[in-house]
Amino acid sequence: MTKEIHIHRPHGEIQRKSEFCCCSVMAEKPQPVRVLYCPVCSLPAEYCEFGPDFEKCKPWLIQNAPQLYPDLVKDASGKDADKVAEQLQSTGISSGASDGAATSVLLRCQVPQAPKQEEVKRLPGGKIKKKEKQEVVIEKVIRNKRKCITTVKGLDLFGVKLSEASKKLGKKFATGASVVKGPTEKEQIDVQGDISYDIVEFITDTWPDVPETAIFFIEDGRKVPAA
Repeated sequence: MTKEIHIHRPHGEIQRKSEFCCCSVMAEKPQPVRVLYCPVCSLPAEYCEFGPDFEKCKPWLIQNAPQLYPDLVKDASGKDADKVAEQLQSTGISSGASDGAATSVLLRCQVPQAPKQEEVKRLPGGKIKKKEKQEVVIEKVIRNKRKCITTVKGLDLFGVKLSEASKKLGKKFATGASVVKGPTEKEQIDVQGDISYDIVEFITDTWPDVPETAIFFIEDGRKVPAA
């Protein structure tokens, strides 16, 4: 504020003097603003959505700034919770922030993962399909009242390729052998002739992963252990 003062001197002169009055106004001391920075894109958290790596920022934002992005928290609930935890581990970002800037460090703890449940196949009508047992079933079938065929089922459950097994069986017993679909639409090996007398020994010698206790014969409609 400027105020003019008239000063009278002896000779009648009037001198104008500017006097400055300074008024000191005591204002409140401003408080420092803490800004949360994203360690992925280095932008303030509220501007991550405008940055180039918003998808990579999402896991960190969900953990550290959920109030800014409520939609992300909602989307991450339920089945996406495990995925978010895995992304956090892969980016190696911690949830701490100091002096207005977030720091990034490797996660020191592993997020426990729930064991995955075994997939269950369901048949029409909602019935649960049981897992097949690992076993080889051998059956002698008479066709056209005189033609004998030995069927071998289940070798594929032990990791045996049926096409290769059919060739080995045909060569071993000097007869025809082929891979066909059985009555239940599952592939099996049909070997011409009755070879049930020593097929068990041949199977266990050729494929050691197939134990003799897992081999069965069908006799009179009943399953009988080969061992």
